[in-house]
Amino acid sequence: MNVSKAIGVINGINEFGNFFQMVRSAVSYMRSQWNGSQEKKLQEGDVLQLQSDLRCLGETLPAMYNLIDLAEWKSHVPCVEQLLPNLKDAVYDAEDLLDEFRWYELKVEIEGNATQLSPFIDFFHSVTQGSFNKVACIQRRLSNLSSQLEKMGPVTTSFRTEPKIFGRQKKLKEVIKLLGVPNCSSRSFPKRKRTSNASNNELTTTFIPVLPIVGIGGVGKTTLAQEITTLQRVKSYFDKIIWICVSDEFDEERLTKVLIKSLSGKEATADNLDDLQKVLAREAGKQRLLLILDDIWPDALKEDGRCWRKFCAPLKNVLQGSMLLVTTRCAEVADIVGTMDSSVLEGLNDDVFWHFFKLCVFGSEDYHIDPQLELIGRSIVPKLKGSPLAAKTIGRLLRKSLKLAHWNDILNSKMWQLRQKENDILPALRLSYMYLPFHLKRCFSFCAVYPKDYNFEKASLAEIWVAEGFVEPQGNIPLQHIGDQYFEDLLNLSFFQTPCDIEMVPQNVRHLSILRSGDVKFSNLWSLCKHTKLRTLLCNKSLGSETLHPVMDHWFSGLQHLRVIFCATTKRLPESIGNLKHLRYLEISRGCHFDSFPSSLCSLYNLQILYARKCKFGRLPRGVSKLINPKKFEFELHIPKMEVDAAKWGEQIWFINNLNQITRDLTIYNLGAISKDDSAEMGLGKKKYLNSLTLRWSELRYPEHNEVEVLQALHPPTNIKSVHLIGYPGEYLPSWFCGCDEPGRAGTISSSVTELSIEGCQNLSSLEQVLQPTYVPSIRRIVIADCISLKSVPTEWFEDFPYLEELKVYKCPNITHLLAPSLKKLELRNSGILGDDVDCSSLTIFHFILSQLASIELQKWSLPVLQELRISRCRSLTYIRESEPSLGWARARRSTGKFPLLTHLTIEFCYEMESLDDHLTHDCLPAIENVTVWECQSLSLSAEIFGRFPFLKILDISECPCLCWPGGMALPSSLQKLSLWNCGDFSAWSSSCLESLTSLESLTMCLCQGIVSIPGNLWSSNLISLQDLMIWYCPNLVSIGGPTALDNINTVFIQDCPKLKELEQPLRRGISCYVCDLVAV
Repeated sequence: MNVSKAIGVINGINEFGNFFQMVRSAVSYMRSQWNGSQEKKLQEGDVLQLQSDLRCLGETLPAMYNLIDLAEWKSHVPCVEQLLPNLKDAVYDAEDLLDEFRWYELKVEIEGNATQLSPFIDFFHSVTQGSFNKVACIQRRLSNLSSQLEKMGPVTTSFRTEPKIFGRQKKLKEVIKLLGVPNCSSRSFPKRKRTSNASNNELTTTFIPVLPIVGIGGVGKTTLAQEITTLQRVKSYFDKIIWICVSDEFDEERLTKVLIKSLSGKEATADNLDDLQKVLAREAGKQRLLLILDDIWPDALKEDGRCWRKFCAPLKNVLQGSMLLVTTRCAEVADIVGTMDSSVLEGLNDDVFWHFFKLCVFGSEDYHIDPQLELIGRSIVPKLKGSPLAAKTIGRLLRKSLKLAHWNDILNSKMWQLRQKENDILPALRLSYMYLPFHLKRCFSFCAVYPKDYNFEKASLAEIWVAEGFVEPQGNIPLQHIGDQYFEDLLNLSFFQTPCDIEMVPQNVRHLSILRSGDVKFSNLWSLCKHTKLRTLLCNKSLGSETLHPVMDHWFSGLQHLRVIFCATTKRLPESIGNLKHLRYLEISRGCHFDSFPSSLCSLYNLQILYARKCKFGRLPRGVSKLINPKKFEFELHIPKMEVDAAKWGEQIWFINNLNQITRDLTIYNLGAISKDDSAEMGLGKKKYLNSLTLRWSELRYPEHNEVEVLQALHPPTNIKSVHLIGYPGEYLPSWFCGCDEPGRAGTISSSVTELSIEGCQNLSSLEQVLQPTYVPSIRRIVIADCISLKSVPTEWFEDFPYLEELKVYKCPNITHLLAPSLKKLELRNSGILGDDVDCSSLTIFHFILSQLASIELQKWSLPVLQELRISRCRSLTYIRESEPSLGWARARRSTGKFPLLTHLTIEFCYEMESLDDHLTHDCLPAIENVTVWECQSLSLSAEIFGRFPFLKILDISECPCLCWPGGMALPSSLQKLSLWNCGDFSAWSSSCLESLTSLESLTMCLCQGIVSIPGNLWSSNLISLQDLMIWYCPNLVSIGGPTALDNINTVFIQDCPKLKELEQPLRRGISCYVCDLVAV
């Protein structure tokens, strides 16, 4: 168990206290508010008990990780083999439970005090049902399994367990020589005379030499050491041979007691290690010792090797010739504990190994083997790498059947996955795995979820390991980098194959992959929800069809422990994804188009990585900033705008810091709630993909914050295209805005800006530093609105903006003239008397609301390419006319007061407007197609005025009650739509004006007084194109030509014409009642 892992777990536990303290403080109040059954009432004692149970469970996990790591080495023991998967399963359950609790903590942290108690109640009821407590249940299960495992494991002794050793004679002689045993030609070596106390002339040594025998598991280290203890000359040379099986737990006090008993024949009575070592020091100096420590593990090196040195301390004054022989699988252990070069035990050589292999298979070296079986056997032997343990394993498997098919199956089983016993797994794979530290074991075993021959990508796999919680923190190093190093460490290892038959998947499986090529039925996919403990689901099959899409919704409802999801493709992400409280990693590999993420995505507080690189999303859900843990979000977004609330700074800062991967259009509002340091933390200047930035202030402000400094710190990237400033309370703009940077500050944004909007900045007095051609040379669109302190807008400079196309100015009363030759769209609202002098040679659209404007003299307008003109709410405007310019201004600009390209004219809410006769002429408007006149209550027009426009298609006149049509109304044959609402007296009106309207498609007559009749033949003979007819509240209308006159018109609405008796009213045909009622209203 890595210390950093343990510290991480314990730190998480310490956070429980803060949350529970909040809960306890709320419980007493909430109890008084509850009604209903007793079981719904939450007592403070319940809170304390659950807190205690969770803390205990969390503190148990580090020990369980360590126990699993140690038990892996004993998995060849049948009972351990049976218990180990159960312990792993229980640990997974504990991790999931604690992780779920942390999700509820995050919910409180993110959503605020309003939900402070509710999440805890939800969690409380999810883990307690009556007297049953899930936390305590898992704790009991862990305790039970761990206590059983701690008692198990093989113990070796000095007695030989193998009747014969193979191929080790040379190594045996080498080790005996290194132990210092004389090479005596006699069959027995004379023993040294023993006395109760070593005589003064007997030589001692200041340390006991340590000889390590090192080799992989199963290679025969223990067997070799046992053989040494049986040799007569070894027993004759040493006064005492002591064998201790150390195994994976190095307990110096236990080892010391065993040594004392072996040397003195008496149990050690002291309880203090210091007293025990004094006894051992006295006893160890009496005899020449051969101390054998079998199976030493890295645990002996804990505390930087102090445990080992502490154990060896009493063995400094032993008799000369004494030796300490250790066996270990770990080269690191051998290098540190050894005082001599290690004796490395390799696999058996080929000839010897073949004989040993035959003994393992047939029970005899002399067995006469079938030639075909021998050929297969000799092909198998090289795979075993000379390992006796591997030979025993495969030998027993082969011995089950001497048929060729059986032997070929074993030979051709590439991964050799058959169930095996006694650690009997191929050394090239199993033993390599066993030597891995615990964190790498988890990462490596996780790879079993991927299919055979899968091409791993280091970065992707490392991110999934991080999401699974397998990567242990190391100081300030990013977890991704640590995961990358894990991958490098495992680079040369092979990976497991994934079971392809879903029906055979174990019930408690945690990681599952569904192959694209696999023949998986819908029923099998649906049944995956029975594997409720799944943490990883890699689905390479397409779920994009209507048939398979419901499967994903079903999974997300039932598999609520998922941490990693990979999906090839899907039609949409279901709302049920919000159930996945543990989810850290979500990937959709193929191209999909989604209108939006589901709103429940915002509750995935643990989500770290979202990959949907080929998917397009129309928008993000509200509350997406609650995702406070992401490391990477990669997908293609078509999000028109993302809004971030600066008042909720703790929730939003990560999202802003990762903006490059989320949106190109950002709005930050409530900026008065943050300081300049908060603003700087956003790092907007680094958001190189940001195109548009909107900065908005509101009434939420803190007086201690300097608004100019806040805005200065919000410096966007120098390549920003669009900047919108709304409600900024400062008196002047910062340096990056004005093109006057101070030394040491970042560059201005002016050279790249194409769109600039300044609205509601009521203290701002000047824009002259901003609106200069040298500062914003690329500007295309300018909006200035509601800046009441603004003294002027420097329109005189607009002539030198070569790219300026659109200008909107609202409530800037000091503008008097405008010269902007590149401008194409102009909108003015109560901004000076700009109606006098306008020279924009490229302007195509002109809208204005100028309440103080009294007249418009067309010669002062030079708008040769104007196509659309809207004059609205000019309450003081009385006339639009042609007149000679008084100062030659228009003549100098060659203005004619004519609009040769104007096609759309709208004049509305100009209550004092008296006449348009000077303006509505064919000479002035030769191309006009659409005329709209609304609510000009003083207006009068000549009857023949509209007949002069040969291209007029739409005429809409409404609420102009002073109009009079003494000579009727002349209309051009080009007209396609005619709408007349309350347009004065039509008593002199004649239906003959409709006779030429063969192109008319829509006719509306409402509140038209004086119209008496319309001949029936007009509808069928003249108005042959008419599709839509509306006649409403025409009080004098008597006839429309008979009840069948309108049969050829598709859509008809006639209502509230009291004198029209030819048909029943209301008449509605081809139009819904709802639309009719809406129009009538």
